[in-house]
This record gives sequence, structure tokens and C-alpha cells, in this order.
Amino acid sequence: MDPLVKVKEAHQKGIIPDEIYSLVKERFPITIAGINRIEKASGIAFPVAYVEPSIVLSTPQPSSYQYGILFARTIPIIFDQKLQVVIQITAPLVAYGLKGTIHAILAHEFLHYLELIRKFSKMDILSDELTSNLFESVYADETRLFEPRAVFNDKTLLLHITKKFPAGFRDYKLEDKVIKYWIEKDLPKSNIALDTNIVKLSVESLAKIKLDPKLLKIIEALEQKSKKIRKKKLY
Repeated sequence: MDPLVKVKEAHQKGIIPDEIYSLVKERFPITIAGINRIEKASGIAFPVAYVEPSIVLSTPQPSSYQYGILFARTIPIIFDQKLQVVIQITAPLVAYGLKGTIHAILAHEFLHYLELIRKFSKMDILSDELTSNLFESVYADETRLFEPRAVFNDKTLLLHITKKFPAGFRDYKLEDKVIKYWIEKDLPKSNIALDTNIVKLSVESLAKIKLDPKLLKIIEALEQKSKKIRKKKLY
């Protein structure tokens, strides 16, 4: 799959202007470099990724004026009894994000990917809690993820993650650019409620899903390594 296919389609339909399309194409190699870097630092293949030609906005409630910007999402898809996890990267991130920011967000979503596979393997995805506001969502996100130091063997990448995700992702310069050059120009945006950004499956569906046993062994080892790192933090 061409990761830019949806952006190309949006450009052909006149939804995205020429200058934005050119900017996304010109800067997309930074994203590819980030994916390659994550694979090298973790020893694990990155899941399928594509660029979404819109910005994703999350709101606590449909009628609320408060919103958060989601620059990327990890989306599980079940097809023919097989689990396919897809990383959705928004076009504004590719267009306006600094290299360190893009790589940090990709690494963060990669941790989500590992967490999803872990949950599916233990049939734990049913217990995923609902969160109704941005603060609670950030807290739940941070308590679920694998420890980055357990997964990545790349000091600079770890530094980027630590700086960008001390307690939920914030990059005010990037957010200002996206608001000014994307949202205020009425370019494509998707709105989702936080309590719908979850996955719930029946026990029967989970039992039929086939997972790579080699990946599961790696994830189990990373989980144990993460627990040891957290214990060191506490004592």
C-alpha cells in the first residue's frame, strides 16, 4: 500500500491544495526515516502506516468547545480472522512537524501497537476503560504503555520521547502552526469523541485471532523488562 495514496486522492479531488500536497510529499521522507529508525532501535517491524489527509480533533463531548489535536492514531482492524494494526499519521504532522517531534510521535504510536498486541494476546482488550476528558485520557495512556527504555536502543530517540511526552504529548509550536495553516484555513478535519476512540471485541472474536508467536515472545520479554524499570523508578 502506498502510504500517501489517500493524500494523493484528496489532492486530485481538490480537497487539499497544491502547496500542501507538495509540502507533504517533500517532507514525507522524514516519516520514513523515523519508521526505519524505530525498527532499528527496537528490532521489531513497524506496522502498516498511512498518511490521513486531515487533522483529527478529539472532544470530551460532542457539544464541547474543548478539543485536543491527535497527530497520529493506532487503529486495530480485524479481517478474515487476522489482526492488522494500522498507524494513521495525519498530513499536518508530516507537513509541519519537526524531525524530533515526528519521530517521537511515531515511537509513541509504536508503543501503542505493542500494547494492543499484548492485550489481544491476553484477551484483555475487553477491559479497556472509557475516558471522558483529555486529562483522564492522558493519564490512562501513560499508565498503559511499555517503558520506552525497555523497547528502544536509541538515546536520541528516547530523549525526544521524554521531552515530547512527559505527561501526554504537547508541542505548542506545532499546534499553533496546525491551527493557523490548517484548521483556520478550513482544510479537512475529522472529529471524534474520546470515549469512542476504543476497541471492544467479543471473547469469541478474540479467540479466533491469529498472532505471530515470535512477536508475542518479544513482547513478553519487553513487558518483564518494563516492569523492572518501573520498580527501579519507585525505589
